[in-house]
Amino acid sequence: MSTWIAIALTAAGCYLVKLLGLSVPAGVLERPAVKRLAALLPVALLAALIAQQTFSTGHTLALDARTLGLAAAALALLLRAPFLVVVASAVAVTALVRAVGG
Repeated sequence: MSTWIAIALTAAGCYLVKLLGLSVPAGVLERPAVKRLAALLPVALLAALIAQQTFSTGHTLALDARTLGLAAAALALLLRAPFLVVVASAVAVTALVRAVGG
């Protein structure tokens, strides 16, 4: 039963956050600092999630095949490759390193 309470509280919290966002005056949303923050915050959060998932295993630092896959994706991005090529290169390098490493 506590799981359903947690789900209901989470749903209510999400609804309240959405309602709060809709109640912000348009003048506040048009400020350059708010626009810049709204553009950069999702990128920063995604980068943090990628770093956490790539470099950690439980509570320890892990440098393994995922690290090389991320490096391959970063190289593909530097070469301005299309998104699917970036993802495919990361997957291929990670799989290759895991296959060779055992």
